[in-house]
Amino acid sequence: MRVVVVGGGIGGLALGAGLRRRGFDVAVFDRDTDVAATGGYHITLDGRAQSALRELVAPETVQRLLASASALRLRDRDAFWDRRGRLLGHGPDLGGDAGVDVDRITLRMLLAEEVGDDLHLGRTVSGVGRGDDGAPRVLFTDGAAPVPADLVVGADGTHSLVARHLAGGRTNSPAGIIGFSGRTLRTDLSPGERHRLGPRSGLAVGPRGAALYTGFLDPVGNAALDAPELRMSVTTGPTYIWGAMFPESPATDALRAVRDGALQDALVRRFRAQGWAEHTLEVIARADPHSVAAYRFNAAPTRATGLAPWPAGRITALGDAVHATPPTAGMGAGAAIRDAAALLRHLGEVEEGGTTTAEAVRRFEEGMRRRGSEVLTLGMRTVRLILATDTALGAAATAVTLPVLAAAARLRHQRRRA
Repeated sequence: MRVVVVGGGIGGLALGAGLRRRGFDVAVFDRDTDVAATGGYHITLDGRAQSALRELVAPETVQRLLASASALRLRDRDAFWDRRGRLLGHGPDLGGDAGVDVDRITLRMLLAEEVGDDLHLGRTVSGVGRGDDGAPRVLFTDGAAPVPADLVVGADGTHSLVARHLAGGRTNSPAGIIGFSGRTLRTDLSPGERHRLGPRSGLAVGPRGAALYTGFLDPVGNAALDAPELRMSVTTGPTYIWGAMFPESPATDALRAVRDGALQDALVRRFRAQGWAEHTLEVIARADPHSVAAYRFNAAPTRATGLAPWPAGRITALGDAVHATPPTAGMGAGAAIRDAAALLRHLGEVEEGGTTTAEAVRRFEEGMRRRGSEVLTLGMRTVRLILATDTALGAAATAVTLPVLAAAARLRHQRRRA
């Protein structure tokens, strides 16, 4: 079976790696010329995503991943703050959590190695069609000869050309939030902020839809596997990978055209104007200016019936191409890896003569709809909470209730110390 994968992101590379390892004839095409030239900063892989990855790549690659990843079980409990930096509460104990965080670049490089010379970089796909024999084929912007396939898989992300072809239109829409992200070394923060933020992830919220997430990544001190000789992480010390959020508006949308230090300064000014305490903005103000970027949150429908709205056939899609998920879920990449493993299992049944390609794709898409609905529901829950504070009532309720929650948190802390 000849499988052509459009898109060399996490899902596309994971699928390509699994297909190559199982002996399929596979080709992965991506417009990037360098696998390290990728957006995003870190990816969370829960136990299910890691299990799926073990189906797709060699055991040695999994070991290198874990040696380059930061273990959630070694972090403190997540924290929640208000815009003044006052503690509102904590998340659950992570001591038994099997999840890991890994740099997106690190994971993409590991997967690309597994795909090997079946990965074709610098190739931009212009469309999908069918040959005279009805078989699907992939077309390219450079006018090169179309590549025929027994199965075409779109792993080309939120703006997927393949999914648009199948659905006859977009498969997702703006979620109402503009996000901004960056990287800040923990050592660049003041002692007070290092203590407050701690070795954990956290979320601070304020009125009018402003929120600031700080993710803690330390693949050296908090390595999931103590094997320094296998480590290849991009992050080499305790780092906060942060994400700022504001409701989409002409003002925030305009910031998407701003870059580096200018964007960094604009974010600090915007938070400051909304009454955020100065110390809570250190993580933005002291970030690497070249790491600061803006992007729009997009989301597919949360109901499974709204995902992959096309009849099963010899063209399909996976990951964000189908279930584009806001980063608030922290599960988008993991879901794409699970998609890839599921598709590989079903295609294995075709190779064994147990079913047809169309039936295998139908079964795959049924499971993908359920996975996509799960992660979208989680991601949109946080999005809706943030957007609820951007109404007159929501802003007033936030301003009133958060100080009460902070006072209650202080009281609980004092009682535990007594």
